[in-house]
Amino acid sequence: MVNSMTGFAALETASDGLSRSWEVRSVNGRGLDIRLRLPDRLGRLEIPIREKIKAKFARGNVSVSLRVSRDSAQGGMVVNPDTLASNIEVLKQIEDSALAQGLHITPVTPANILSMPGVIGDAAQAQTLPEDSVFLAEFDLILADFEASRAQEGQALQDVLSGQIAQMAPLVEAAATYAAARSETAAARLKRNIDAVLEATDTIDPDRLAQELAMLAVKTDITEEIDRLANAHIPAAQALLTAEGPVGRRFDFLMQEFNREANTLCSKSQDADLTQAGLDLKVLIDQMREQVQNVE
Repeated sequence: MVNSMTGFAALETASDGLSRSWEVRSVNGRGLDIRLRLPDRLGRLEIPIREKIKAKFARGNVSVSLRVSRDSAQGGMVVNPDTLASNIEVLKQIEDSALAQGLHITPVTPANILSMPGVIGDAAQAQTLPEDSVFLAEFDLILADFEASRAQEGQALQDVLSGQIAQMAPLVEAAATYAAARSETAAARLKRNIDAVLEATDTIDPDRLAQELAMLAVKTDITEEIDRLANAHIPAAQALLTAEGPVGRRFDFLMQEFNREANTLCSKSQDADLTQAGLDLKVLIDQMREQVQNVE
């Protein structure tokens, strides 16, 4: 089944006075690009989280964020006693040294000490964090929801693409019908033009005329384009909708082939109805390419 590169999942958990807020989201991308925003003390989780994502997905720009905060009922700031004692000791040494040299320094207030780096901090940062296994188990939960989100988006993509492929078959059939009708009128028009040329001159080279007619036939023949669209490209697109694994890149390459055939059909057309059929094909192909950009 088709999977989308677009997805989102969120998870809120709490234990031991700490709240954790997870978010995983992704958009389309040429490859798999993983970006993590984790608290400083949880940087060691980056490698296992990346490995879990790589095991599930092949393409998409995936962003993972984790915020850890202390429950508001338990206060927000704490004093680091070791840093406080160390700073007081340093201040005492400075004061003793200044007095020994006959210098007077302004008394230090408690507010001055508390403003020093590291003396006070966030209670959540000071609190012992859960084991890594707890965080990884939570990530497994949100990853499952995220995978389901991409699968749900993929089902919607599959339905849209299936409908667009179904619309393409009658357009190709119409182009084949217009091409057959064009051949009859083009043959009659060509005969009239040749008769007019033959009446106007007696020096025309029959071999050169035959060569020019053959080149003209090749330049206007769209049999191969119609055949590839109807018997190769459309069945290939239908097969990709039910193929196993990521199919986005193959779908993208196939859409380039679709577009190439439609362009050639229009350039060889020389008929209003056939040109319109080719343009309708190009519009539908462009709409399909927009959807394919989100397929994993």
